[in-house]
Amino acid sequence: MKIALFSDIHANLPALEAFFASIEEQKPDAIYCLGDLVGYNTWPNEVINAIRGRGIPTIAGNYDFGVGRNSDDCGCAYKTEQEQANGAVSISYTNRVVGEEQRAYLRTLPAHIRVEFRLNTEPLNLLLVHGSPRRINEYLFEDREEKSLMRIMHDADADILCFGHTHKPYHRVLADGGGGSERYRHAVNIGSVGKPKDGDARGCYVLLHLFDNSSVLVKDSIRVEFVRFAYDIEKAARAVEDSPLPKAFAEALRIAK
Repeated sequence: MKIALFSDIHANLPALEAFFASIEEQKPDAIYCLGDLVGYNTWPNEVINAIRGRGIPTIAGNYDFGVGRNSDDCGCAYKTEQEQANGAVSISYTNRVVGEEQRAYLRTLPAHIRVEFRLNTEPLNLLLVHGSPRRINEYLFEDREEKSLMRIMHDADADILCFGHTHKPYHRVLADGGGGSERYRHAVNIGSVGKPKDGDARGCYVLLHLFDNSSVLVKDSIRVEFVRFAYDIEKAARAVEDSPLPKAFAEALRIAK
């Protein structure tokens, strides 16, 4: 089974359209969106309509949660006063242009999606969240202490935990137990379709491959494939520059920071 997972589109319609073209080639068996459809770019309504129109199961990102409630707080952790000021412009702009039908859709999105597989004798629990199982806006970076990440997954009963929010993709396999009775858990950040921050300006999503022998007891029986795709970055950047949004957002698309 091949499952496509994507996240953090952030109102970037050219990136989303390129993602859909890539997905057509991949032909996954299922597809899920892990949130943050809006913010920072100029096409929030078009992105919402495209995902909603395809009936893609979608969870709420922190930005979706804020805009869905017409809040001026996106739940973002900005590091500098300038970033905070730019962020205030972004959510104000998004709240101003998003349609009421689209806002209502964001407001109804669930906090997480849990899928239990029974491919063999061992159940396999897949949990999809935006930030973490604990908070919609918690950042799970790749350098998270292993004990902390394991505790989060154990408490959430997640054998495979997939999330976004940081816009920096990675896959970590954690051994739970010891003495020959290890149980393996997979933490997967699926990256960002529309606002990468890992130095690669291409969009990113994940194909999760499950097989008949996929099990928590077999370390390499679950495969995570990161797919990068090109899109018209300049079209998205110019749209930002021609809008009331901060010009810094356009440069961020070009350099993926």
